[in-house]
Formats: sequence, C-alpha cells, structure tokens
Amino acid sequence: MVTWYDTWQLPNNKLNRSSLFILLTVACFLPNSVTANEPKVPTTVKELYADFDPRKEPIDVKVVREWIKDGIAYRYVTFHIGTFKGKPARMAAFYAFPNGAKKLPALLQLHGGGQRAFTKEVEFYAKRGYCGLSINWGGRLMEDAKNDDPNTDWGAVDPTQNNVPGYFNLKPGPKYLDPFESPRNNNWYLLILGARRGITFLEQQPEVDPDKIGVYGHSMGGNLTIYVAGSDNRVKAAAPSVGGSGFRTQPWPLLPQHKPQMPNGNLNLFDATLGFESYAPRIAAPLLWLGSTNDFHGLMDDTYRTSELVPHQQVRYAFTPHMNHHFTPEFAVTRPLWFDQHLKNTFVFPRTPESKLILANDTHVPEFVLTPDASQKIEAVQIYYSVDPDPRARFWRSAESTKVGTTWSAKLPISAGDKPLFAFANVVYTVKRTEAQPFARSTERYAISSLLHTATPKELAANGVKPSDKADPVIDDFKRGLQDWYALSADNPHHWEYSTRKISDPKWQGQPGQRLTLEVQTEKENELVIVLTENFFRGYRGKQKEFVAVVKLAGGKDSQTISLVPKYFKTDEGEALASWKNVDLLSLRAYHEKGGQLLGNKKWTGPQPVFRKLSWLSQPSK
Repeated sequence: MVTWYDTWQLPNNKLNRSSLFILLTVACFLPNSVTANEPKVPTTVKELYADFDPRKEPIDVKVVREWIKDGIAYRYVTFHIGTFKGKPARMAAFYAFPNGAKKLPALLQLHGGGQRAFTKEVEFYAKRGYCGLSINWGGRLMEDAKNDDPNTDWGAVDPTQNNVPGYFNLKPGPKYLDPFESPRNNNWYLLILGARRGITFLEQQPEVDPDKIGVYGHSMGGNLTIYVAGSDNRVKAAAPSVGGSGFRTQPWPLLPQHKPQMPNGNLNLFDATLGFESYAPRIAAPLLWLGSTNDFHGLMDDTYRTSELVPHQQVRYAFTPHMNHHFTPEFAVTRPLWFDQHLKNTFVFPRTPESKLILANDTHVPEFVLTPDASQKIEAVQIYYSVDPDPRARFWRSAESTKVGTTWSAKLPISAGDKPLFAFANVVYTVKRTEAQPFARSTERYAISSLLHTATPKELAANGVKPSDKADPVIDDFKRGLQDWYALSADNPHHWEYSTRKISDPKWQGQPGQRLTLEVQTEKENELVIVLTENFFRGYRGKQKEFVAVVKLAGGKDSQTISLVPKYFKTDEGEALASWKNVDLLSLRAYHEKGGQLLGNKKWTGPQPVFRKLSWLSQPSK
C-alpha cells in the first residue's frame, strides 16, 4: 500500500539541530534487535502507519439518537475503529451541523484527560458554520446517556485512562497489540487510529467538505492533535492547546535536577515513533499553539522547541500569561479565528511579531525589541521576562516598554548572573465584532505571542550583561490592578481566587525576619484565606505543600493591615511553615477546602475585597 509518507520530503532549510536529533535517534537502535525470524518493529513514524489505511475498512456508522434544536442537527453515533487481536473496536461520538447544510468545513474535537465527548463543542462550531465531531476516546459515560446506549468499546485493547501506564509503554501485555516490544503497544498509537477514523467519518458525511477538515483538542486532546496532524494529510488546520510539546523524555539543560518521565521500553524507539518532535516535521497543516505560560502539561519552552521542526511558516502562538491549563478570553478566541482563516477564509491573522533579545549593549542590561504586524489595530503590547529555569513555576515579570514608531522595546534588568533569562511578548488586537467562545466570556480582543527567547548564564556573561536589579520589599501596590496575578472564578461573588508566583522571583522573595503584610479593605465582616504553596511543581526540591492562614476582616471604609510570620501558615495536618524560602505561589481566596475541611466561608458577604498593598515588612530587632 502506498501512503502519503512515501512521497514526504523535509525542506532542506528546516533540517536544524532538532531535526538532526530525531534522525540520529532512529539510528541508535540495537542492530540485532530484529532477526529474520522476528516481526519487524516500526522504528519511524512512517513505518508505524505504513500498513494503516484509515479509509480501507467500512466506517459502519450507527445512529443511536438524533435531534434538532435551534436549527442545529445533532447525532449521537458510533462507528467502527478497527479490529484488534480479533475483536472489533467502536467509537462513540457526537456529531452536529447546521440543519440542511451542504459541504461545510468540519472539525474533529479531541477531549482531554478525564473528560468525554462534548455536545457544547460541536454546538458552538455548528452555530459558527461548521460540522463538528467530538469523539469519546476515553470511554466515559456519554452526556445524557440512557441505560442501553452504546459507548466507546475498545474490545481486546484498552488505550483509555483505565490503563494509564500504557501512555509510556512499549512492552507486550494483555491489553496491548504486539507480543514483542513495539510502539503499537502504546495507548497513543490506538488513539491516533481512532481519531483518524473520525476524520474518515467526517469526510464521508454529505454536509462536509472533505477538503476542509481541521482538528483540535485540549491537554491530552492537544497531544492527539499533534499526533493526528503529523500522521494524516487530510488535516487542513490544527489548533492544539496545552498539549503536544515534544522532548518529554529529554533532560532540561537549564534545570538538570528535573527528572523526565522514562518509557517502559527502548527510549530511542519511543522518541522516534511516539515523541511529538518526530511528528512535527510531518505537519503540513497551518498550526496554532494555544497555551498558558505556566502549564504543567504543555510546557511553554518545549512547545516552541517542537514548533521549530514544523516545515512551514503557518504557525502562530497564543500564550496566556501566569496561568496553568486555562486561558483568558482574548487567547481562547484565537482558536475559532484560526479555523475561520484556514477553513473559511473569513479572517486573517497578523504575522508572528518580530522580536529579538539584545544582550550586548552599552548599558550591560538585556533589551527586548518587538515590532508587531500593524496591519490590524493594536490595542496593547506587553513584554514579559523571567529568570526561573522551570517553565511550570516561573514568574513572568511585566517589563516597562517604550514605543518608538512601530517598535516597542524594554530593558530587562537582572539581579544575578547565575540564572538564565527568558523573554517573549504578547500583542493584543481588536476584532471587528464581539466573538463568542465555548467555555469563556465573549471578547472584542484577541492576542498572539512572539517567539520565546532564551539566554543561558554563559551567554549573558559572554555578552557583558551585569546584574543591576535590586530586591524590592513591595510585592504589589496594585496600581496596575492584578496584572501580575491570575484569577479563577473572578466573576463569582463567593468563589473568587487570585494567585501570583511573584514571591518566587528573587526580586520579591521573602527573607528571614520579614513579615508578610497586606493592606486590604472590605465593606463587610469576612474571613480572608491566604494560601502559600511550597515547591509548586518542583518535586525535585521537595514535597508540594499548601500552608493556610485565615484572617478576620473587620469591614468598613478604611483599609486594614494584616501582618503574618511564617508560623501562622499551617498545613491541614498542622505543620507550620518554616520560612519563606521555598514558597512559589501566593493565593488570596474567599475560602479553602481540602480533605473535608473548610476554611473561610463559601458565602462571602458584600463586594469582593480591595487590595491596597502587599509587601515584606522587617521585624524590629529585639
């Protein structure tokens, strides 16, 4: 069988160091691992799918239920994935489209871990003029399912989260395909086949234009998006979110104490057949990376590193600052706009902002220079930088920028020369009309990100960079609002939560003998919960722990000053915080609930508090 891989050629100008790494890993397999009497183990992405034709077997669609609501037709369906170890496997899904439509662009939605197929997703895009298919690859109970409704059934294999070790496995076992070490024994391989059969379902529907199919997913669905886009040339646009960043098994050069997860089997074989960095060079579709700067799963640094391997220039980035696994509306909206551009031709994204990090200059202070595409109205530009080598826990400082003509620049002072420097920028544009989104507020803005720039301590020293920044006892005076914070449930009068990683930055880190001091005003009597998280996603430094303090707020028109020493913060088990040294995250909340214990109150009284000043106050000597 001839597949599209047989004619694939990597453009010469994209054979960079990362591409060479992929090619070399393939050559690292033991030469005697396969003999004439043993089946051949796939050792490349091309070989892994060489015997799989997603169109070959009948899709065998069965409609469980169908209905029409507000002009949208919905179907609860199942379809044939394939036969594994002699048993058939079927996928359950929701399919939706504008009733009576013909030849519309279509989207395959891939849910995240612990989730299931979403009617809300297919409904949103159907109202936007798309056909949508949301597959239930994880096998959880379908929405509004009746007792006898069929669900996803993988038969003799199990790539769901009931078999978590399978996502890093190559070894044989009862729920795996091959009786020898093979990438076909990995969960992702089976999920990729199921998702690609979903594309076959879409291209066979009369409502769908088979030449205009896109794919997207969040978290584990983001992983699948990269896998599918890199293995199926029917994908014409892709938009993964917080997933699909490569080099998961490789050490972090700037953080050697971090230990990557190792596969159960040959490392080189895993990387060459299941590493996202091995799929990126095969992606032909325009690609939008939707992320959050502090994501635990779709690592920002590795996302950019992986994107360097995509052999075309139709790549954009949209990273929400300070957040983990969430997006603010101006970033979330980039996904539907991306599909509007590449599947409907009704929108045009600006170019990725031109940026450069200048290390060598007369001031010995690094400078970031940004020239965004000004073809659309620019509402705001924000330049960020950090000195923390851990992408999950780093605090992104907001640099003060100056605009000259169409270029923004900002100085990036550092306080020590033994830490790396990271910098990027976000550019916010206006849209012509208010844009709705499935799981976020409507917005009249959208934001895209520049490339990420990194300088090692060695590079900083070689270019004459000198430490010039000083420690600052004022963590925040809130004159810029919550710019250095992220909010969860900000619109909820009772469940709001505001968090910052600012106190993990050497500039604002607490020192021995200092008290954490907060000036706050609230109209009514309440309890404010302050949570300090130690070793946040820094398992290499120690166990992650939450230390909580609850303070009484008197209420009234005047501000109240709260001043706390470490021992006031305690875990659920009663352990007191020893020092500020390893605190990575500070949260101000209406309440804290863990292990059945409630601190604070789920019924906050009156308006949310007004925060005036957060600072470190030195204790007077005795």
